[in-house]
Amino acid sequence: MTGQSKHISGEPSREYVLLTAAHNEEANIERTILSLLSQRLLPKRWVIVSDCSSDRTDEIAQAYADRHDFIRFLRISRPPGRNFGAKVTALRSGNELLQDVASGFIGNLDADVSVGPSYFEDLIAHFEREPGLGLAAGFVYEKNGADFQSREKNRTYSVSHAAQLMRRECYDAIGGYAVLEYGGEDWHAQISARMQGWTVAAFPDQKILHHRPTGAGDRLTRHAFRQGRMDYAFGSDPSFEFLKCVRHYRDRPLIIGSIMRLSGFFWSYVSRDSRPVSREFIAFLQKEQKEKVREFLSEATHIFKR
Repeated sequence: MTGQSKHISGEPSREYVLLTAAHNEEANIERTILSLLSQRLLPKRWVIVSDCSSDRTDEIAQAYADRHDFIRFLRISRPPGRNFGAKVTALRSGNELLQDVASGFIGNLDADVSVGPSYFEDLIAHFEREPGLGLAAGFVYEKNGADFQSREKNRTYSVSHAAQLMRRECYDAIGGYAVLEYGGEDWHAQISARMQGWTVAAFPDQKILHHRPTGAGDRLTRHAFRQGRMDYAFGSDPSFEFLKCVRHYRDRPLIIGSIMRLSGFFWSYVSRDSRPVSREFIAFLQKEQKEKVREFLSEATHIFKR
């Protein structure tokens, strides 16, 4: 039931399967593959899907698939051009190669990240301790000079798609990853999971090293504008959107991105763009967001009265 924690009887299978979509990732994918091969608990099957790559991505992935029975490689073709739904389309194609594999968990591993050798084993341990947990991942760390630092937007309640696992019952309940014009499949998955009564969690001690900064494949201003259109497509509450974007008013680089994100949101608002989600989805999201707005205003009022 929506809004209630689920409790699964019995021990879930510790076996898991993974999907990876890769588009022109020759600079990163071998690091990702070696990271996965170092896992203390290997997946039962891992499907790597080349999304119309034109570099050496296919060659690298196929070479490892030839050497490891649990790795499958698939190449798909599509019309050229930037397409933020292409990643999930590729993942759905790869899912066809998992239909004969029974597992307790299914997950995504991006082709430009690496994780520690106990990463997936540790995530499964969290699932075993928390029967109501449906979706989990670690915190994303990005390069800042010579070191990796926790991404500013990491939150324990926000589960990155970069290296995540989903309980199989949860994955089936939400219909898998959604194909969305402006991206945001990770956000969509966690909202959908909570709607079905599952909890979602990101664990700070589980590091995901991201080797290509978010938005690097696009201009940062255009990336932020697209995110605003994504927010509108999901039905984000306007008051929440405004507060989320203006919180960076003292940081000039971030405020530029925030202005572009807010512009994208109101562009779609004025254009009356269609939304690919249900009314129930929008109502659920806005209820959560309005609660956060009330909490923010209450805290701000308390500070002001001091």
